[in-house]
Amino acid sequence: MYFKMGVGLIVLSNLLAGVAIAQTSPTKTDTRQDPRFGTDPARNNLPDSAINASRPPNIVLKANARGSDPLPYFRIGPDTYMFFGNVAEVDRYNRGFNGNAGFIVTREGVVVIDALGSPKLGRRMISTIRMVTNQPIRYLILTHNHPDHAYGAIAFRQLDGITVIGHKGMLRYLESERLERSVDYRRSFIPDDMAGFKPVHPDVLVDGRLYSKHTIRLGGRTFDIYNVSDHHSFGDLIVLQQEDGIVWISDLAFNQRVTYMGDGNSKRAVEVQDWLLKKFAGARLMVPGHGSAQRPPFPMVRKTQDYMKRLRSFTTKAMQDGLSLQETVDQMDFPEWRKVRLYELNHRPNANFVYLEMEQDLF
Repeated sequence: MYFKMGVGLIVLSNLLAGVAIAQTSPTKTDTRQDPRFGTDPARNNLPDSAINASRPPNIVLKANARGSDPLPYFRIGPDTYMFFGNVAEVDRYNRGFNGNAGFIVTREGVVVIDALGSPKLGRRMISTIRMVTNQPIRYLILTHNHPDHAYGAIAFRQLDGITVIGHKGMLRYLESERLERSVDYRRSFIPDDMAGFKPVHPDVLVDGRLYSKHTIRLGGRTFDIYNVSDHHSFGDLIVLQQEDGIVWISDLAFNQRVTYMGDGNSKRAVEVQDWLLKKFAGARLMVPGHGSAQRPPFPMVRKTQDYMKRLRSFTTKAMQDGLSLQETVDQMDFPEWRKVRLYELNHRPNANFVYLEMEQDLF
């Protein structure tokens, strides 16, 4: 089993019971998935650290793993731990472990940030936390509604004494057809992992004006939960650990991969990125929803922002030149981004999203 001490991976015996050492033999193939964008089934790789890592992990999970099998995790600060997920599309090899999550241990209980991509992963997160501490899990903060961050929440909901916190915008997602389609998609290739899935409604809904915050205190630690509106999903939050100077920025910026823009608002995202860098210029660490954590000056934020600005600038000129949606998407190629993970998967959908978004803003 693996975890990292200090700011690295903590290694216990034999890797994890639920992590495959070599290629698994899938029983069902989903032809909609392109293996170029998934997890490489032939290898396992864990970086030495989850902070400023040169390469993200490649973690192959066993289909027959138990919900009690722990996951690899990293210590990134005093009593602060991170699940550093694959930078990949969800597939039958990563089984929904394609995003980040974390937890903070205090003397009165544990605060968890995000729940990963399936009920089984949620249970495995809980098992991992139990390896670290016997303190009860008091809070689960869901930064937004996307599957890779929230579908493990049902495992936490079943714990006694837990409070789930989310953005008010999550309620729109939980009532939408997107939820049903997304769940059906995952059930088509990781059905056992999705067993027992139920949507979780937060106990505390964060809303109000942009950049307003909801604060929780536990065991001498302070957590400020900021409303950063619907810049990436139906409603997004970021979390500051005041005493530790660690900011969990969710999908406001991506590291080591190209962002995905299927919900939210690109103009608002650019504005919130400026606020983030100004508000938390003195932070010790930022943890994104995908890719490694970063120390100042947090270049992943500007890199994500520059990509979004370029999408918007190209689209503005395309509209002025009278180009159609299809013509714009076909012509919008950023050569220097081609080697960035998931560019081929996400770039054209991103271009499509921004064109439609900006077209709607004209009316």
